[in-house]
This record gives sequence, C-alpha cells and structure tokens, in this order.
Amino acid sequence: MTIQITGKNLDVGDALRDYTQDRITDILEKYVGRSFPGHIRIEKNKNEFSTNCSVDLWSGLSLHSHGTSDNPHTSVDMALERLDKRLRRYKSRLRDHRNNQHNTAAELAATDYLLEHEEAEEVKPEDLNPVIIAEKQTIIRELPVSDAVMELDLANRPFLLFKNAAHGRINIVYRREDGNIGWIDPGDMSQ
Repeated sequence: MTIQITGKNLDVGDALRDYTQDRITDILEKYVGRSFPGHIRIEKNKNEFSTNCSVDLWSGLSLHSHGTSDNPHTSVDMALERLDKRLRRYKSRLRDHRNNQHNTAAELAATDYLLEHEEAEEVKPEDLNPVIIAEKQTIIRELPVSDAVMELDLANRPFLLFKNAAHGRINIVYRREDGNIGWIDPGDMSQ
C-alpha cells in the first residue's frame, strides 16, 4: 500500500513529493515496520502552506496530523513530526497496555456529569434546518474504554462512537472544552 501525495492550489513537484515520501516511509518503518495506505495533501492558501496527513493503520485506527507554515517543506515537516509523535505515543500505549493487567471493574468506572444550561430562547422549527455537509458510513468497532480513549487521542477526533467490549452497548468518548475526556455510557436500556 502506498501513501498518496497531492496538492491543492499548487503543483507538487518531484522534489517535494520525493522528500515527503522519504520522510513518511522512514517514520512508518521506524514504528510499524511497513507502509500503510494514506494520503498527504499539501495546500496553498495565500502566503501560507498547510499539510494534512492521514494514515490508516492495521488496527483500523486512522492517524491524522496537520502542519502550517510559509514554506511547503516546513509545513510537511511539522505535520510529519506530529504524526511521528502520535505513532510513538500509540506504540508506547500498546506496549503499556500489554504489560499491565487491567482491572475490568476499574475500566467500567465512570464519572457522571450534570451539565446545567441557562434558559435559552425558544428556537423556532424553521431555524432547525442545518445543511448536511458530509455523510460517511463507518464501522462501529468493539473496544475497551481505554482503547477508545487512546484512539480518540491519536486520531485527533472530537468524539468516538464505539461498542463497549465489557458489555456490548454503544458508548461515546469525547474531548471536553477543558481538555479532559468525557465518557457517555447510557446503561442498560431494558430496565
């Protein structure tokens, strides 16, 4: 499998393409030993270059990173440094996860949050017609909560929907505004 390197609003020349390909290959071989499918998009906006990287690993996890600079090589370097850091963190967590024995009861413990809101103005039904900008079918994977949090962190997503491996119900982990992780477990709905 190969990494696709494309440009938006610029022509990615052979030198930049080879540089990017060599860097991503070195990073992937260092941590996972082989290449995986992915996409790197280098985009030019006015006086700024941004690079978005996405790599799909064997576990189904997608790693994403982003870099912005006034130079295309520097933006690629920034994005790939972040990808390198996420892969290093992922490998470290996998190693720690395998070495430590997890207490199942400890994984199921969750803090309940009560979020109160101020009385908002009544919203009229005609105001509730947002435009759907993207629709994507996805597989809901069965994961322990600790793995779901790790995937949320590494994929740099705002939330992750998963099937809890402990009891088989759909759960959500999400990143709160204060930087902490929230976990929603609806409990047994049959009672």
